[in-house]
Amino acid sequence: MAVKGTAVPTPTTDKVMWSVANLAQLLPTGTVLTYQALSPSFTNHGKCETSNQWLTMVLVAALSSACLFFSFSDSIVGHRDGKLYYGFATPRGFKVFNFSNEEERQEWNDIDQFQRLRLRPLDFVHAFFTAVVFLTVAFSDVGLQNCFFPDAGRNSQELLKNLPLGMAFLSSFVFIIFPTKRKGIGFNHTTPPQKLV
Repeated sequence: MAVKGTAVPTPTTDKVMWSVANLAQLLPTGTVLTYQALSPSFTNHGKCETSNQWLTMVLVAALSSACLFFSFSDSIVGHRDGKLYYGFATPRGFKVFNFSNEEERQEWNDIDQFQRLRLRPLDFVHAFFTAVVFLTVAFSDVGLQNCFFPDAGRNSQELLKNLPLGMAFLSSFVFIIFPTKRKGIGFNHTTPPQKLV
């Protein structure tokens, strides 16, 4: 029985609050921090040589790929051992990659419930927006701008300066409206991961 004057959370409210709480994990914070740590050295603070441009392009491509990879990763708790297993969603199901031995692998091969963890269109939407947020933050970096766009006009500089805020807002909106149930690598597991039954 609810106490008079206190609000009882509805399932819709719980869903929205859960989406907002996981928003920091859906945005590419780890890859952005990695980029911000490495880019000053790789871009030589905007005084680029050809080698700096190549290093920066490889860094941006690698971190963009990491954003995509982590969007398709997931985790589940084994119903027999309670161990946390990480894997990668594929069109055919879920491929676990942290088995500790061959026995474990054989035990999991018998479970066809991995089909429900297969790739879905929403995964591609989340991967796209995560990569776009990372790329807008990377391209707003002054070192990268000086390296690749040294003659950019004032208008282009303003666009590159304000684009990350707009893209982060748009992506946050998409992530809240269309939440994902995936709890991939790097996700906080304070809420229980999916359990196989």
